Amino acid sequence: MPKQKTNSGAKKRFKITGTGKIKRKHAFHSHILTKKSNKRKRNLVSATLVSPADTNRIESLLSM
Repeated sequence: MPKQKTNSGAKKRFKITGTGKIKRKHAFHSHILTKKSNKRKRNLVSATLVSPADTNRIESLLSM
């Protein structure tokens, strides 16, 4: 059987940390920024971790 391919969209969007957690970026920070407050835009800049409910799904996309 051929090898399974990693999901291309997932490998561009997620990174695995040294402890095995999955980092992601916030949505809604690419355009239409004029109506959003400075506080909201500032909080969207920083990366965050994927919620525990979604980690199994994303790990399966990354580990193929």
